Amino acid sequence: MAEGAYLGWDFSTQQVKVIAVDEKLNVTYEESVNFDKELPEFGTQGGVHVHSDKLTVTSPVLMWVKALDIILEKMKSSGFNFSQVKALSGAGQRIALVSNFAASLFLGSYTPIDYGDGSGMNLLNIRKKSWSQLCLDACAPELEEKLGPAVPSSSVLGPISSYHVQRYGFNSECKVIAFTGDNPASLAGMRLEEGDIAVSLGTSDTLFLWIKEPTPALEGHIFCNPVNSQEYMALLCFKNGSLMREKVRDESASGSWDEFSLALRSTEIGNCGNLGFYFDVMEITPETTGRHRFNADNQKVSKFPKEMEVRALIEGQFMAKRIHAEKLGYRIVPRTKILATGGASHNRDILQVLSDVFNAPVYTIETANSACLGCAYRAIHGLAIGEKASFTDVVKLAPEPRLAAVPTAGAAQVYGPLLKRYAELEQQIVLQSHAPPN
Repeated sequence: MAEGAYLGWDFSTQQVKVIAVDEKLNVTYEESVNFDKELPEFGTQGGVHVHSDKLTVTSPVLMWVKALDIILEKMKSSGFNFSQVKALSGAGQRIALVSNFAASLFLGSYTPIDYGDGSGMNLLNIRKKSWSQLCLDACAPELEEKLGPAVPSSSVLGPISSYHVQRYGFNSECKVIAFTGDNPASLAGMRLEEGDIAVSLGTSDTLFLWIKEPTPALEGHIFCNPVNSQEYMALLCFKNGSLMREKVRDESASGSWDEFSLALRSTEIGNCGNLGFYFDVMEITPETTGRHRFNADNQKVSKFPKEMEVRALIEGQFMAKRIHAEKLGYRIVPRTKILATGGASHNRDILQVLSDVFNAPVYTIETANSACLGCAYRAIHGLAIGEKASFTDVVKLAPEPRLAAVPTAGAAQVYGPLLKRYAELEQQIVLQSHAPPN
């Protein structure tokens, strides 16, 4: 291992994971502990206990503590040199309750909540960076005194506890950097910069956006940016993601991704003005369901030809993402790039539509365990911020993303009016779905 190491931890619902990187940002070590498989004595399923009311879900606290001990013992047995670790940071799934608790295990005392997770709890005024008294009062009495002030996400909380120094051989100067939520940590792992978008094309599609002037809405979520406390990140989740793409592939492309891709290549940009909305399960953004197809004259139709159905699905999914991102204050600028990850990011024809709809180049990134990796990067940034180093400076040695698609000439002129029509029709669908029955 090169001189100097940094640890990134992820306390997720089903497991605890860790990644170590060296000074050149090379990943030098990875390890994990699965709760169900390696800690069966706690009787969890999927890392949790679902209570008899089918609504209450809890996770045994001692299980998290034991999992951390197990993973540290694994590292020790493998010969990992803890004395070279200069700093560590981490992330917690669901809320600050987890990330705050996890950080305290390393610090050996109560740790403050960072801006990224405070905003994730919907308790922090994202502009003033202070707790919202109205929200605190709705949760519990005297909560502000119990929480203490929130801190910037790059804060050095203090040195690692003497327990870890004595038991595992950590350097007593190793610093604990504020832990945050897994979504802010993933943004750091994807190395977004101002104006960038990260698109995770998985079972659900998720958008991460770096924004300067947020306009919070009832949909989506605005966080304080975990790598620049003066700016913000937005998150949008679309439930009908890859499962919807797979359904249309089976229905209109003989179950073949090659035929699906051919349909995209053989149909023209803008789909001759035909627009489709595909929500087989209740969508999150927007909250509605059903399949809805419109021809170029905004007349509802029952079906499209198979090739047109494929393009209508993909164009509709990406137009929805751009429209809702812009509602939260995101603006495409000349330097904007899109970072794509997830299963569908391997399909270049799908990425071409993404590039055309957003009028921006698309890059692919091979970021496994992005929350873990982001926390390792944040650990380095936490030490470097005292030297006025930006997060971009810190991660400049990380592998560069690969260019996958650039906008087709003339695409912006086609999608300009289509985006406006799509937004109007979506609003019409939502209003009709929420209207009382006659």
